[in-house]
Amino acid sequence: MKGLITLSLTLMLSLGLMAQEDTSKVKISTPYGDIIVALYNETPGHRDNILKLAREDFYNGTLFHRVIPGFMVQGGDPNSRVKTDMGSGGPGYTIPAEFDARFSHKRGAFCAARYGDAVNPERNSSGSQFYIVQGTTYTDSVLDLFEKRMNFLNKQNIIQKFMEKPENAAYLTRLRYCESTGDTAAMRQLNLELDPILEAETDVKRFAYTKEQREAYKTIGGAPHLDMQYTVYGEVIEGMDIVDKIASVPLTGELPVTDIPMTVTVVE
Repeated sequence: MKGLITLSLTLMLSLGLMAQEDTSKVKISTPYGDIIVALYNETPGHRDNILKLAREDFYNGTLFHRVIPGFMVQGGDPNSRVKTDMGSGGPGYTIPAEFDARFSHKRGAFCAARYGDAVNPERNSSGSQFYIVQGTTYTDSVLDLFEKRMNFLNKQNIIQKFMEKPENAAYLTRLRYCESTGDTAAMRQLNLELDPILEAETDVKRFAYTKEQREAYKTIGGAPHLDMQYTVYGEVIEGMDIVDKIASVPLTGELPVTDIPMTVTVVE
């Protein structure tokens, strides 16, 4: 019965996307079988890029070079053909992020890999590397913590952009003073002054999981800590059992002991 409930929920979560007749799809063929991915029309930059690369046979012969059981499987690096500097390769360009709160890192999410924030503050996506979420399940209390973290990071990002404006130099000076001295009273006063200003200058809404997203994370699982940090631009609609097989292979670190090559084609 539990299996039937999970299957029913998976179908419901994908129903809206599958109802779109113009949804583009790609097939990732592996030694274990095929994975069919439906691409979101709401992330056109990522959708069009992978369709272009697939039609050019860009992915053929590349490997799933990074596997973390209970989290995700990653591939799409042309360097994996020669097993040199894997994880850093691509087509020579990146793609601007297309974050959309409607698309979460639920089990089966198809997402763009990228360099970390330290060298990639705009969070641009790799031009070719992707990962598929296998994930694990979470409780409401843990999801509440992720929401709080997300809203904290959003506020920090807003503050940073606000402080970078020349006309706000006085606020930046006060912030640096608070940080260097640990003056908590001065920091509280600064926050009291900044909160209404920042709210008036931005239209950023508080991040919160929808009821459907919470249900997915609690039942079929996922990787909610990556939401709004990495672009989700599709989902697996067939072949999650193949993803599970790839996630269960013997590993040396995060690299499969036996090569798992792929071909990626457009489902016409």
